[in-house]
Amino acid sequence: MTVKIHGHPQSTCTRRVICVCKEKNVPYEVIAVDWAKMEHKSPEWIAKQPFGQMPWIEDDGLVIYESRAICKYIALKYRGQGTELLPPSGDLKAVALFEQAASVEAFNFDPAVSEIVAEKVFKPMRGAQTDDARVEVLKETIKAKLQGYEKILSKQKYVAGDTLTLVDLFHLPYGSMLENTGVKIDQEIPNVARWWKDISSREAWKST
Repeated sequence: MTVKIHGHPQSTCTRRVICVCKEKNVPYEVIAVDWAKMEHKSPEWIAKQPFGQMPWIEDDGLVIYESRAICKYIALKYRGQGTELLPPSGDLKAVALFEQAASVEAFNFDPAVSEIVAEKVFKPMRGAQTDDARVEVLKETIKAKLQGYEKILSKQKYVAGDTLTLVDLFHLPYGSMLENTGVKIDQEIPNVARWWKDISSREAWKST
C-alpha cells in the first residue's frame, strides 16, 4: 500500500514525513499542493487538515495530519521493516526517555529554530521584511538550547538514548535550514556536532 502524502516537497514538515518513509522502506507518493494558489487554504484542504497546514496523509482509508503524529503512525505500522525508530512498547524506561526527548524537540528546539527560519528564509521568499532584532534574540536562544543538547549528548549517542529514534529525525528539516540564518548547529559544541553529522548524513535524509 502506497502512502499518499499531501504537501509540498520543499515543506519542512512534508520532508519530515518523507524521510521517515524512506527510513522505513515504505512506498509513498507526494501529491503536491500548489503553494502559489494557496491550495492548502481551500475548503477541500481544510476538510482534511482543519488548520490549513501541510502535510496530511491518506493510508488505507485513514487520514492523518500533523507530521510528528504521521511519522509515529508509520513507525508503528511498519515495525520490523526498515530502520526501527521507536523503542519497544514493553520497555517502559525506553518509552519514557523517548517521550522526554520528543518533548525537548517540540518545545525547546522547534519553536526557536522554526521562528528564525521563518524570519530569515520564509519572510524574504514572500517579499516580507525580516525582523533583525528578533533574529538576534532567537540566535541567543538557539545557542542556549544547543548547550542543553550538548549536556544530553555528552552522556549518550542520540537524544533519546544510544539508539536512533524518530526524535532525532524530527530535528532534520528545520535544523538543516539553520545555516541559512547565520547559525551553525555544530559550532564549538563537539557532541552536538558529532550527533548532527551522524543524523544529517543518513541516506534517507540526503535523498529527501
